[in-house]
Amino acid sequence: MNTNHTTVTYFIVTGISEKPELQVLIFFLVILIYLITLGGNITILLLICLDHHLHTPMYFFLANLSVVDISCSTITLHKILLSFLTGDKKVPFIECMFQTYMFGSLAGHELFILTAMSFDRYVAICNPLNYHKVMSRRTCISLASFCWLLGFIQVVPYSVLMANISCYSTNEINHFCCDLVPIIGIACSDVSILKALTFIQGIILFIITPFCLTFISYVFIITTILKIRSSSGRRKAFYTCSSHLMVIILLYMTLILQYAIPSQYLAPNATGTLESKKLYALFNTAAIPLLNPLIYSLKNKDVKAALRRMLNLGRVIT
Repeated sequence: MNTNHTTVTYFIVTGISEKPELQVLIFFLVILIYLITLGGNITILLLICLDHHLHTPMYFFLANLSVVDISCSTITLHKILLSFLTGDKKVPFIECMFQTYMFGSLAGHELFILTAMSFDRYVAICNPLNYHKVMSRRTCISLASFCWLLGFIQVVPYSVLMANISCYSTNEINHFCCDLVPIIGIACSDVSILKALTFIQGIILFIITPFCLTFISYVFIITTILKIRSSSGRRKAFYTCSSHLMVIILLYMTLILQYAIPSQYLAPNATGTLESKKLYALFNTAAIPLLNPLIYSLKNKDVKAALRRMLNLGRVIT
């Protein structure tokens, strides 16, 4: 099906590397990353649901973030594992479009929920006396619902345009999952509108808006912290947002590094460092879901205390 102009009923996802000597290593690396991500985020979810000490707005949003991380890892990494076990690298057209839609939705939602978490930290530090009034249960549910709704709606326009691409130069996607940029790269029909929409929407809705809102929140947070007279008070105030700030910095660093050279997927037959770039993309795709629970569990006293209480309860029951 590798003709110059063709419609496709399925795509072939080439994976990370076609070198046989690397397949086993890649498989065990991916399954290790996935299992740690799954275990860490499920643990966070269980702790937040079962421990009443964590029934606060910050951990409510963290639970939403864990759901996103589990879903995003499953969607992006499952094909690597399945293709290794079955040898089948084919992805039906509908499944590929669905995977692209879900990945875009979840990636957007992660940015939005982290922005909501920055607002929560802003209220906690800058307006602590009214914290529980402002960040009420209704407010938290409304913010989380809006983030989920916006995440799923904002990818609909370019998903519809992508699903209606009339022909492709090949049905091989030189990537480890179905994603917008590599699919655009193999399209032979006019995708100028899709590229423009993706660029504008990606820059404004994905990057600028969440980043600016988060940046403004932390400007007020840092300004308020610096006004605290005692050093112990400053440390305590900074500690309350340190885990979230670490995740934010890590997320935006990986986004900038991953998409600084977007042309890496636009020339699928290019030689040189293509495989290393795919490995780098795999790291960026898996890093945030993997590190989020580690950061919040190792850095956060509340989560560690909840984990100790759960382990002690387990020993008492047994």
